[in-house]
Amino acid sequence: MGKTITLRRGYDIKLKGAAEKTISSVPVSDVIAVKPSDFHNVVPKMLLEPGDEVLAGQALFYDKNRPALRFPSPVSGEVAEIVRGEKRRIMEVRILPDKSGIRYVDYPKGYPGGYSRETIIERLLESGCWNYIRQRPYTLIANPEDVPKSIFVSCFDSAPLAPDLGFIAESERENFLAGLDALKVLSHGHLHLGLRTGPSAELSESDFPNIPVENLHHFKGPHPSGNVGIQIHHISPLQKGEVVWYVHPQDVLIIGRLFLEGRYRADRMIALTGSCVEKPQYLRMVSGQSLSTVFSWGIQAEHCRVIQGNVLTGKTTHKDDFLSFYENQITAIPEGDQPEFLGWLLPGFNKLSLSRTYLSWLFPKRNYDLDTNMHGEERAFVMTGQYDKVLPMNILPVVLLKAILANDIERMEGLGIYEISEEDFALCEFVCTSKIPVQKIVAKGLQMAREET
Repeated sequence: MGKTITLRRGYDIKLKGAAEKTISSVPVSDVIAVKPSDFHNVVPKMLLEPGDEVLAGQALFYDKNRPALRFPSPVSGEVAEIVRGEKRRIMEVRILPDKSGIRYVDYPKGYPGGYSRETIIERLLESGCWNYIRQRPYTLIANPEDVPKSIFVSCFDSAPLAPDLGFIAESERENFLAGLDALKVLSHGHLHLGLRTGPSAELSESDFPNIPVENLHHFKGPHPSGNVGIQIHHISPLQKGEVVWYVHPQDVLIIGRLFLEGRYRADRMIALTGSCVEKPQYLRMVSGQSLSTVFSWGIQAEHCRVIQGNVLTGKTTHKDDFLSFYENQITAIPEGDQPEFLGWLLPGFNKLSLSRTYLSWLFPKRNYDLDTNMHGEERAFVMTGQYDKVLPMNILPVVLLKAILANDIERMEGLGIYEISEEDFALCEFVCTSKIPVQKIVAKGLQMAREET
């Protein structure tokens, strides 16, 4: 058995509304959209115009700064509209899907383990599947010209109400293993998988016959143990100038389909979760699908916030929006816009607290129906030690955040800015009594560091 890493810092937020392991297929909506805003630091340049015919897997636009990065259509049909914002910035590329079914660009079929690294990179770039490979630092699409220190895949998600990645991977096991083989070639064998230990483990070592045992890492502990950034920190910490790539398991599946099926098939299994959902379950959807089709699956519309992603790192959405490129979860929870008598002064068993302020600490396994109420406004940013209790990284989180606010690049580098991402600090924001927008500060710091390099 591979090495087990025990993380004691962190916190599992137990919410009502976990997805049941049933799968429903959502019909393709009348309009599909690809949003350039889903991709960090990408300046889109159109390849097609409204009225042009397009196949699934055919590029719609490319990155002006890195022309090799091409962004494909998830369906076949007609380019209907290019939605632009201020200064003619491209916000969405909308497509009218074929009614008779999806037509694909054809690629050669074959098991990726038999291909060279150059052939796999060329195939991934041509099909647009390269965009599923991202890098640390900066959480950007990886540069195909780099040779990474290693590639990481976290095979479990510890975020609130997160989808069961083992359940998703087992639904297309052969494609999943083929995708891992492609990544193994890209990494020259330095492919690392993070697995959960204990009775709730989704996948085990026996599920990965082609991965050396020393590259299978077992993690035990609360959230954020499933974050790939936390796993990188404990297995292969990043130094300045180093690059690590990472891929989400569901994206590994799509890469595997490219080689075994010979096509870019971009449908995903989305966990529909939250206490405002009548029947939480898994939905099979096409990337870019209109969310109006999801709202009809029992999401309460009034006094409810719908989020693409989990409650810690997701973004508020609405029924006129479209499923984002990397999303695997949709969460619906109460809005929290109702007044609360006496606020935090009122004792209760149904209030979540990481301290022992409320008697709810006596029931650690209880699931809560939390809303979005922040219970206060931003206050003075003081040292409380709260962040250290939930961030299992050997860094000084408050000192790093203050270095970012002070625009002190050298101090940021010394404190570990290259190792972190916004999601790694999400719990810090959740527990912060000062109500500091921690993730926005981290995003600002990463932007500054990237501009300096």
